[in-house]
Amino acid sequence: MPVASPTTQERVPLERIFGPKGWLARNHPRYQFRPAQLEMAEEVESALENRRHLIVEAGTGTGKTLAYLAPILRNGQRVVVSTGTKNLQEQLFFKDIPFLKKLAPEMRAVLMKGRQNYLCRQKLYDLEQQPLLNGIEEVQQYALIRDWEARTEIGDRAELEGLPDASPLWSRIDARREACTAQKCAQFDRCFITRMHQRAAEANLIIVNHHLFFADLALKNSGHSSLLPDYAAVVFDEAHEIEDVATRYFGVQVSTYRVEELARDTEATARLRQLRIPDVLAAVGEMRRRADLFFNLFPDSEGRSSFENRDQFLENNQGAYSSLLNAFVRLETELMRVKDRPEEIANLARRAAELRGCFEIVLESQSRNMVFWWERRGRGIFLEAAPIDVSSILRERLFDAVNTVILTSATLAIARKFDFLKARLGIQNAKEKIFPSHFNFAEQALLYVPAHLPDPRDPEFAPRGAEEVVQLLKASRGRAFVLFTSYAQMRDIYARVRPQIRYPAMVQGSAPSPELLKKFRSSPHAVLFATSSFWQGVDVQGQQLSAVIIDRIPFAVPTDPLVAARTRQVSEDGGSGFLDYQIPEAVIALKQGFGRLIRSEDDYGLLAILDNRLVRKPYGKIFFDSLPPYRRTNRLEEVRDFMQKY
Repeated sequence: MPVASPTTQERVPLERIFGPKGWLARNHPRYQFRPAQLEMAEEVESALENRRHLIVEAGTGTGKTLAYLAPILRNGQRVVVSTGTKNLQEQLFFKDIPFLKKLAPEMRAVLMKGRQNYLCRQKLYDLEQQPLLNGIEEVQQYALIRDWEARTEIGDRAELEGLPDASPLWSRIDARREACTAQKCAQFDRCFITRMHQRAAEANLIIVNHHLFFADLALKNSGHSSLLPDYAAVVFDEAHEIEDVATRYFGVQVSTYRVEELARDTEATARLRQLRIPDVLAAVGEMRRRADLFFNLFPDSEGRSSFENRDQFLENNQGAYSSLLNAFVRLETELMRVKDRPEEIANLARRAAELRGCFEIVLESQSRNMVFWWERRGRGIFLEAAPIDVSSILRERLFDAVNTVILTSATLAIARKFDFLKARLGIQNAKEKIFPSHFNFAEQALLYVPAHLPDPRDPEFAPRGAEEVVQLLKASRGRAFVLFTSYAQMRDIYARVRPQIRYPAMVQGSAPSPELLKKFRSSPHAVLFATSSFWQGVDVQGQQLSAVIIDRIPFAVPTDPLVAARTRQVSEDGGSGFLDYQIPEAVIALKQGFGRLIRSEDDYGLLAILDNRLVRKPYGKIFFDSLPPYRRTNRLEEVRDFMQKY
């Protein structure tokens, strides 16, 4: 057109953008008129203009991204769009927004990620004076980063090619808050975080991910400065994830890694090395020793365990715990005694005090809305306290504080209702809309639930389930995701199936996930065995992915401390923990898993779930009422006939 901003002239109807003869029809290479996309855009625009909340379930293929971006770009207010992943952030910022910019040429957008994604210039310069590079590999990485630092405008690690994902060097020079001295830093004006905040303050549209958004929301009440400028509205894409992310950021975590980072940063501080203050270094050593003694009190077993026996734990180990707290006090005291101390040393003292306070919360808090657990992952031990229910927190800090909150995803409704979502997130007043996908699921997909397999909890399930997977892969000629609810089940069935198939097979954990996905896309008839990280946010269009096989209904592990606490709370409030919490959670997860298959009108294929509780149990109806109208069968012969066509 272009379509002008409301600040320059009266806006044209959205139909002239999304309609059959509109702007998208003339400019988008794969345009199709989708009535649901136009209607969703109208609902988003109305919510922004009338300052109300909106919940939208938009089925796969609706075009929901453009449906919320176009109204935002025309609106003129500052809006935050929060996504589930950094990949989706980058798609919005580098692909969708530039395409739509003609609708509002004066619109200014900025991409914001967590601080650990950005380089700290001061740390990089300090490292040049320190003999702390480990081996030729880190020396080469340092040279690569130093050369890039001189050229980059943004300082985002995503720009930097050739640096391994697991590079220990990056964690020592990133811009995380704990080591930041803010305005007292010599590089403050040139700092990539400073520049990002300046761009955000001048922007109308800010693209973040859920982790950054809720980190900011948690910071606002903690005495720290906000990460985001004020905004009038927020859109959550992939909104089904936000309860889990909010739970993390409104909780408290301490770990062996946090203690070691404080020790390492203290030892590496340039000013302290120059002064060679023995009392500070002795305090660091004491903190390390006391932390080792404390964390060694926990069993060696991997995994997550409830920490509801904290009172007994403290009674048995009060000496080790008190000694650890005293070690933090000693380090804080010695740091504050440093004469003419710069801000970086005062910052270390604040971190020691903050870490001590976090230990006290995790070990001593009596809050009834908190659940406590400890977890061993590899060499690390983590102690956590998390809110059981975040609804009141989100109601107060988000839904009552922001004019317009829009939540959208392909998987928000349970049996076409949003009651579960609203209860979990504390939403009291919002308009609700469901826009089904325009895909012909009854023709494009066949849902297979075998009646003859044993219950997934039966020991016979693994060998018989593996044989079923072999038959399904032969019918689909590979081209499949085989998804599991646990690593143990994945490894077991992969080992049984692999010798019996001739297709390229790969298993999660054998390589980084992006590498596996790239290999899957480029290998004809490939099969990928994977767990939760491949259940959502993965897009493989076309015949390369023609089957999604799921081992069992994705119920959360009932003994997980957070799941158990939430199930118990729902029951204590008069509901059914199983029906009112665990089943809705499983429905959303299953919808996400099945959503990997049909990504376009040209996709066809098999959806298989090997758990026949879906048809044997009364609660199965809730799942079927929540899923698209797939054609269904329990006959392997029908699967073979269906797949022969594709």
